[in-house]
Amino acid sequence: MSKNEIIQIFQEKFGDQSPEVYTSPGRINLIGEHTDYNGSFVFPGAIDKGMTAAIRLNGTDKVNAYAIDLNENSSFGLNEEDAPSEGWAKYIFGVCREIIKRGGRVKGFDTVFSGDVPLGAGMSSSAALESVFAYALNEMLNLGIDKFELARIGQSTEHNYVGVKCGIMDQFASIFGKKGHLVRLDCKTMEHAYFPFDPKGYKLVLLDTAVKHELASSAYNKRRESCEHAAATIRKNHPEVEFLRDANMDMLDEVKNQISEEDYMRAKYVIEETQRVLDVSDALQQGDYETVGQKMYETHYGMSKLYEVSCEELDFLNDVAKENKVTGSRVMGGGFGGCTINLVKDELHDTFIADAISKFNEKFGHEPKVYEVVISDGARKL
Repeated sequence: MSKNEIIQIFQEKFGDQSPEVYTSPGRINLIGEHTDYNGSFVFPGAIDKGMTAAIRLNGTDKVNAYAIDLNENSSFGLNEEDAPSEGWAKYIFGVCREIIKRGGRVKGFDTVFSGDVPLGAGMSSSAALESVFAYALNEMLNLGIDKFELARIGQSTEHNYVGVKCGIMDQFASIFGKKGHLVRLDCKTMEHAYFPFDPKGYKLVLLDTAVKHELASSAYNKRRESCEHAAATIRKNHPEVEFLRDANMDMLDEVKNQISEEDYMRAKYVIEETQRVLDVSDALQQGDYETVGQKMYETHYGMSKLYEVSCEELDFLNDVAKENKVTGSRVMGGGFGGCTINLVKDELHDTFIADAISKFNEKFGHEPKVYEVVISDGARKL
């Protein structure tokens, strides 16, 4: 939806005023999966799909919000007991409350917003929603909050008002995104670096299985425990190992018979994935997208066979990518459904997409959704 259309809807709702318009993107993660809680690296990029909001301060202590895509209204105050009942409004309320907790003075505002980040496809529509309001309020009210804290405000909103104990990656990518670049974030030190991502002659395509297997949250917790147990066992011999990110395969092999086979497999995946992120960093600096693609396939194999968070549909799409000589393909996100992310040469793109759609449909009875993504800028005023 264009900026002008959003302004027009704002004016229909709240009278003929000139609101300010802000946007914040969803994200992809090229490589570095299940690494964040292991103190390792993630490698996200902001995409050309996101949330856009028209906002105007209204001189009261009330927020009046309209979700264009859902055709729903919500009005709420800014005190803890004023929490709205609508799920989507909790994100906006949470952002306001997290700013207030940090000493920021939030005033009432009117807003309408719309998004083109596909819901449930692992591109973080919720982080885009939090980031657009955190960024806009910071600018409009001259709060002087730095970008890192804006990302943390979004993360705290998830933890405290939505009930999702997410890492920092999604909000970080949404705020820090930069066109033509991926951001490597070190989840242990919070240091970040930009790497060029401008694959001339390639496209980045997500294939969404449109399935979500129920296992996801309990399996996630179980894997996290495996990693923490393996790290704790290694730490007895190597006190410097705070997270699995600090360990290497020799250290893991030393304790192989002190931990379960399952814990060993999970830890092996994480240690190898940490190295893959560093290999991809080097490859991007050389413009070597063939190596990037090879590492993506290795990650898929690790997530499927060692971490066991893939599923039949994702493995099937990964196999179709191989058959079509796609440069790189892997499951993106936590697993158990969602998308594969594919790095495809321009000349193979159309054949691959057609083949994936028809074979997937034949096997699973529905077509995967196809999303082309371009790496874009983070939160900003339009």
